[in-house]
Amino acid sequence: MRSPDELRELIEDYLADLALDGELGGAIQYALEGGGKRIRPVLCLAVSEAAGARAPSAVPAAAAVELVHTFSLVHDDLPALDDDDLRRGRPSAHVRFGEAVAILTGDALLTRALQLALSYGHAAIASELVDATLDMIRGQYLDVIGADRAPEELYELKTGALFGAATGCGLHVAGVTGTWAAWREFARAFGLLFQVVDDIADADGIVEARGLEAAHSLALRAETRARDALEEIDADTSVLAELVSGLSARSAGR
Repeated sequence: MRSPDELRELIEDYLADLALDGELGGAIQYALEGGGKRIRPVLCLAVSEAAGARAPSAVPAAAAVELVHTFSLVHDDLPALDDDDLRRGRPSAHVRFGEAVAILTGDALLTRALQLALSYGHAAIASELVDATLDMIRGQYLDVIGADRAPEELYELKTGALFGAATGCGLHVAGVTGTWAAWREFARAFGLLFQVVDDIADADGIVEARGLEAAHSLALRAETRARDALEEIDADTSVLAELVSGLSARSAGR
């Protein structure tokens, strides 16, 4: 089993070599080089290995997940949505290249992701990504209109959906059949833990809504759910447990 850092290196190398031809290539590469932790593609690769596949076989699927995530960031930063001028300490794509180019960049990232997903010769991976993208869009819409929803419900859509797709894509690459209940529960809990940890780090979201103590309590419950789900999976899930521990350490400030 490869470590999270080794899996991250696999995806970084693939993204660096990914052919992004045409006039939009520079803007797409700029968006992809934003310095993220690549947690979603790493999760996809770790799930695939745990389920019995070789990690390199899942790299295109994992890259597709990351491209969908990057598409969502480029569009979320636009003035019509979150209106963020900075993304990870750098000018957002719309600030660097203009709004029109940023919109087209997001469109191209999503389309390229589906192209990678379909390279496996079946529609299952693409279907996972389409379903997740639709859930993300629904969650963003509910957020934009100020719908009266619990933060956890929005997190399930805006954040959790793509973690679910990362897990599902890894399982599809590995050819896993039968029930995925424990895998899906792990993905839901892991996605919630990720978002709450992010809120704690930024002192917003659930922290603003319910306070720091409640946020830590929710993170602990999500961590417990994730670990319980891993216990139900008949596979070597040690790397997935390591990813959970990494998030837990961040929530505790370690």
